[in-house]
Amino acid sequence: MEEESGEELGLDRSTPKDFHFYHMDLYDSEDRPQLFPEENPRMRKEVVQAETANESTGAGDGKAQSDLREEVEELVHLYGLEDDHELGDEFVDENMPKMGVSEYPPYGMKRRDPAREQRDWRLSGEAAEAEDLGFGGWGSAGQCQDLREVYRYTHGRASEEYECYVIPEEEDEEEAADVFCVTCKTPIRAFQKVFDEHKEHEVIPLSEALESAKDEIHKNMYKLEKQIIDMENFANHLEEVFITVEENFGKQEQNFESHYNEILETLAQKYEEKIQALGEKKKERLEALYGQLVSCGENLDTCKELMETIEEMCHEEKVDFIKDAVAMADRLGKFLKTKTDVEISAQPDFEDQTLDFSDVEQLMDSINTIPAPSAPVINPQAPNSATGSSVRVCWSLYSDDTVESYQLSYRPVQDSSPGKDQAEFTVTIKETYCSVTDLVPNTQYEFWVTAHNRAGPSPSSERAVYVTAPSPPIIKTKEIRSCEEAVLICWESGNLNPVDSYTVELTQAESPEASGVTESVVGIPTCESLVQLQPGQSYIIYVRALNMGGPSVRSEPATVHTIGSYFRLNKDTCHPWLAISQDGLTIIRSERSTPRREPPPSDTRFTRCVAVMGNLIPVRGHHYWEVEVNEHLDYTVGVAFEDVPKQEDLGANCLSWCMRHTFASSRHKYEFLHNRTTPDIRITVPPKKIGILLDYENSKLSFFNVDLSQHLYTFSCQLHKFVHPCFSLEKPGCLKIHNGISMPKHVTFY
Repeated sequence: MEEESGEELGLDRSTPKDFHFYHMDLYDSEDRPQLFPEENPRMRKEVVQAETANESTGAGDGKAQSDLREEVEELVHLYGLEDDHELGDEFVDENMPKMGVSEYPPYGMKRRDPAREQRDWRLSGEAAEAEDLGFGGWGSAGQCQDLREVYRYTHGRASEEYECYVIPEEEDEEEAADVFCVTCKTPIRAFQKVFDEHKEHEVIPLSEALESAKDEIHKNMYKLEKQIIDMENFANHLEEVFITVEENFGKQEQNFESHYNEILETLAQKYEEKIQALGEKKKERLEALYGQLVSCGENLDTCKELMETIEEMCHEEKVDFIKDAVAMADRLGKFLKTKTDVEISAQPDFEDQTLDFSDVEQLMDSINTIPAPSAPVINPQAPNSATGSSVRVCWSLYSDDTVESYQLSYRPVQDSSPGKDQAEFTVTIKETYCSVTDLVPNTQYEFWVTAHNRAGPSPSSERAVYVTAPSPPIIKTKEIRSCEEAVLICWESGNLNPVDSYTVELTQAESPEASGVTESVVGIPTCESLVQLQPGQSYIIYVRALNMGGPSVRSEPATVHTIGSYFRLNKDTCHPWLAISQDGLTIIRSERSTPRREPPPSDTRFTRCVAVMGNLIPVRGHHYWEVEVNEHLDYTVGVAFEDVPKQEDLGANCLSWCMRHTFASSRHKYEFLHNRTTPDIRITVPPKKIGILLDYENSKLSFFNVDLSQHLYTFSCQLHKFVHPCFSLEKPGCLKIHNGISMPKHVTFY
């Protein structure tokens, strides 16, 4: 009956709209829908303990009423509400003891986030009491007490201070977003990631998105502040220039006004003088031409008279004609001997008159007298002021000098001396700096500068030598060697002239889009560098060349891996009868007949033993590589010092340690040679791939059958220097090398 009456009372109670109840029997702890916020495990545990305790006690209605009254008095005393009778009456309402309910509630309460918890518990009247003391009418008085303690423990006293206030919650208020959708770039609630359109999107915590947004805003603010400072400085400079221009033009106007009348008077005087001179010259020419014209007319009249006299003589008798002819001949001879001036004394063309305005020019110059500028002072080259094809040249000038333009001249320098008989180039600029382009990389140029204004050019400055940045180096990718701890990089300078140093830059290969440099090695004097790295990583390597002008651009990238030891065969040590593949990892001895004569002795190349050496990185530690062989092939593999005698077989001296295989009459013979000695070891299964482990730390060299993970033999070596892999073929065939691989697990035990 108590259970039934409890159910009836519980159903009659009005449930607040903020609570939603679901059958907990439908879901266990693992299958419960994720759309419910997670319950506090500690709270749930204490609820269960409270229910179990109440089940054993079975408190009655009277006991519940007295406990509830005591609790109300305690709360009133705790919050100082003794004088608030209305609130006290609400807590001791006579209807409250009638809240008999079943000990095991059939429903669970939906838990809300802490931000809403304070609002959810600000209910009015009996609803507030029921929500706080009995979870809306479900549970006995003892359970209400336990649940209240659990709630206070979980949510702190911040919630207790608001339990008795009536602040209804807005039903339409949305829950606060707690994650950030990177794809949509908007805040969302967590359950939307599971059921909403954001299911396939990338989300991050809201705090992380907030920090990222703050960082981005701070970066933009820093850029904006820098731009504001630059613009303010530029505005101040413009204001100074504006004032200076205004003052200068005011002075110029005064000078023009004071000299204007003087110049006009001088020009008028020159005009009168020039007109008078032109009139005198005109009169002189015309008089000369008139005199010459009169003389010409007189000669013409004499000629006509003589002609008429001669014609009359021609009609006379012979005796008279002869008498007059003699006299006429004398007269004509005298007249013809008289020289007639037929040259024009004055040409009709107008001669250009030179106008001398020197005094006027002096007056014009006096308006704004500017002396010729002094010689500029060219600055020495600043570090990192050049690229491979350009250089920035700067100079200065005395502040009192007025300059309209500068003329920068330059020419290349050869043989460490100023360029002689070299083509000179000139650039005209207005600033006290100039970026000269189209230059040759890593080349020295000498520069000098002159200043110009209306008064003329200044003396030339002293000559300064500038140098362009180098060309980018060229990485020799085929000569790169690496191991798990380091990499040896080699490159070509790419410059005719020497450079100061080189810089090696490394970035993680997993993030090539990152422009940042993971590591840099600077001040490298030669064209190779041994760089320590982290094992099991991939790196992208760049090289720069540096000189006084600055660094070159990056070289073409090269990728290296610190996974095992990687090397290539050294062609300089290769016997002439052997061939090396293009990748430098396969040795081939062809079937063609070999020359009868052996090649001449050499200190670097094998001549008697048909062998070749590999270039192993000079790093102490562990190095492992594998050799793929043919079980019917005669071969020798191992290690040797670089100065091993090239006229002896491998293993025939104290400078090499090798494994040798010979095949004859279907029998395999294996020898582990050092100084012509070998242990008595028999190998029953011929290996098809041989693993070789070089251990500098323990001075050991071990051989393995890779396919069987079988240890074959281990040398104890005296490795006082670095050794290199060596390979030999006694008969036609090939050996293929596998390196840059991780050591197998069975190898690590030796």
